[in-house]
Amino acid sequence: MANRIIMDAGHGGRDNGASYGDRIEKEDNLAMTLAVGKILEEMGFDVVYTREEDIYQAPFRKATIANEAGGDLFVSIHRNSSEIANQYQGVETLVYSEGGFPQEVANNINNELEKVGYINLGIEERPRLVVLNSTQMPAVLVEVGFINSDDDNQLFENKFEETANAIAEGIAMSFLA
Repeated sequence: MANRIIMDAGHGGRDNGASYGDRIEKEDNLAMTLAVGKILEEMGFDVVYTREEDIYQAPFRKATIANEAGGDLFVSIHRNSSEIANQYQGVETLVYSEGGFPQEVANNINNELEKVGYINLGIEERPRLVVLNSTQMPAVLVEVGFINSDDDNQLFENKFEETANAIAEGIAMSFLA
């Protein structure tokens, strides 16, 4: 039986997330989530999405969808942001707590994204995030570059497929280890 991956596109509907110029985080998140999910499906994973269109769901609702679907891993896709444009760049993956399978997944995703050209900012514990603390399965939240970094946006645009493949590969290799 194939592993079930719950793919969550962060924000949505009335919740735009961060923005920079004409870029809106919820749109980048949804596009990347659907691309990664498609690749995972092609690899033989069973993929369940928390959303496949621009709708709002409270974070607890996203966790509930994941729990009801009985996933083996929850992956939430986001873009980071900072107070000053072009202050930071790079990928970071958030986990409930360090160690175990979530940290392995986070390391694999970050390392694969680094190969695409993103700066690897590492892993950060975020136990207060609802999608990390209310899911009954291992969970990671991937910050796919800074939405207010011109360099990260260039990578996100020009290497979109490579970015999606890197995230999918990082997930897949975690289940093969």
